Amino acid sequence: MVRLVFSTIIVLVLLSGSPKAQELVNPREQSGGITPGTPRTASLKTPWGKEVTPENVHPEYPRPLMVRDRWINLNGLWEVKEGTRPTSEPFREKILVPFPVESSLSGIGRPMESIVYRRFFTIPDTWPKERRLLLHFGAVDWGATVWVNGKQVGTHLGGYDPFSFEITDFVENNGPNELIVAVVDPTNGGEQPRGKQTSTPSGIWFTSVSGIWQTVWLEPVATEYIKSITVTGDVDRGEIAVRAEVSKPRKDLFLVAEFFDGDKSIATVYGGSDGPLLGRIPKDALKLWSPDSPHLYQIRVKLLDKETTVDQIGTYCGLRKIELAPDAEGKIRIRLNNRQLFLLGVLDQGYWPDGLYTAPSDQAIQSDLQVAKSLGFNMIRKHVKVEPQRWYYWADRLGLLVWQEMPSAENRTSESKRQFEEELKRMMQTLSPHPSIVVWTLFNEGWGQHQTAELVEKMMLLDPSRLVNGASGWKDFGVGQLVDHHKFPGPEAPKSDGKRAPVIGSFGGLTLVPPKANLWTTETWGYQHVADSATLLGRYRTMNDELRRLAKSEGLCGAVFHQLADVESECNGFISYDRVVLKVPPETVQRINRETIDSASETP
Repeated sequence: MVRLVFSTIIVLVLLSGSPKAQELVNPREQSGGITPGTPRTASLKTPWGKEVTPENVHPEYPRPLMVRDRWINLNGLWEVKEGTRPTSEPFREKILVPFPVESSLSGIGRPMESIVYRRFFTIPDTWPKERRLLLHFGAVDWGATVWVNGKQVGTHLGGYDPFSFEITDFVENNGPNELIVAVVDPTNGGEQPRGKQTSTPSGIWFTSVSGIWQTVWLEPVATEYIKSITVTGDVDRGEIAVRAEVSKPRKDLFLVAEFFDGDKSIATVYGGSDGPLLGRIPKDALKLWSPDSPHLYQIRVKLLDKETTVDQIGTYCGLRKIELAPDAEGKIRIRLNNRQLFLLGVLDQGYWPDGLYTAPSDQAIQSDLQVAKSLGFNMIRKHVKVEPQRWYYWADRLGLLVWQEMPSAENRTSESKRQFEEELKRMMQTLSPHPSIVVWTLFNEGWGQHQTAELVEKMMLLDPSRLVNGASGWKDFGVGQLVDHHKFPGPEAPKSDGKRAPVIGSFGGLTLVPPKANLWTTETWGYQHVADSATLLGRYRTMNDELRRLAKSEGLCGAVFHQLADVESECNGFISYDRVVLKVPPETVQRINRETIDSASETP
């Protein structure tokens, strides 16, 4: 096995068997309970989790596709208690936001089905007096109600999508303002989308996640401001379209978008606030986004009232195209930027031993994606979870294709089906500008599967620029653009129907248990156990031999190995749950993966 040594950039070094390799992940449990507001020492922690303090928790601006310079990060210590709404009962505990209550980094470390949060904030004197105030939540699981200074400002249902409230009329400019957030999360007692969360974790089911689990922040805007922005690229025309939604559109409001390649300005486009701005990239500056060359154009968008800039945001775009097309033999293939590309990926569940759904830091997010790149994968399947937007930012930056999956739900009632569809739509709208995302997956293995054909048609209409996978594994209704098969250990390809691309949504599941110091629990689970690293590597090499054969004989277009990291008792990962042990030599896996991708892709 290999030990991971962490900095901003990953360095890999071989283990020599020294006991020091295990000291990094062998913390002792604190005795005598926890100090309020202090992250609890858990039995398993990542290297980044050990560095978390109330002062440094997720300080980055959380919305990289729509960046403003002026903002206040509300992460840090909040007061917390159980309940469904504000009461006179005192707050007796503190929590570190944005870690979910069940996580050790929150300082709570236990389930709470109903939670009341409180903190105070003060508006900076440097902010303009004539402005509107927006309160943003990256994500709260599941139902949230928000009060400012005792007055309710809004509610939201949905555990995976961002939401905002304008709170201008509720805020006092002088003195502290009280912010209260009440959250209700029934986990598996309800019908809401929840992925693999459960109140009784075991095997493939993991610890529940409740409450605020992404960054909370505050920012000032003008009376007329940019509410949202959508950026789309056209590879064949060399165009980038920018469409902004303005809070109060007027005929005398104008938009200007300036496009940059690095620091060089390459195009500037003006237009009204009610239509898209089309930026034509000069041929000599046209650079496409791909895993081997993840080029991003930076864009600055201004909202003008006559000649006065009233709002300005920064965003970016990667020009790429994903589609299906027949090859010379008539087999349906996946094409990226007009060339056949075999998509070889790894499944990622997005769980952390210390933060659960919430990575301990932005560096931790970056590290996971860099490990996937170092192993030679060109794709990640994001499994029944929606990540914070900075996860997709790093996928865009580093060059990893993403198969994005809708979090699973039971979907037994008409109301729960309606909520599922609403959260599906929000997921797609929120993440659509990210060039890394090339596939939307509706259902996983039949969990809560319903109205597949109808929902797939809606998804394809909502986003015709990506491929839609109606179901990954199990129940196939012949719709969408992929036919997806699961096989453990496999691999085994589905038969093509001549219209859709055959892919293997999950194979492998080879279980190599890491050292005890790197385990969540000694009761480990997996699809098929292997004895050592050499056996794991040998089995993986043989599986890739079969992938290459299937790509040639059956037209296989992509495959996903299960999985990137261990999760709780499930030890099917290439890396341990604490992100300290890499179970295979990365350079060898990279060579195997590169051979598979190259042999099944079109040569440039």
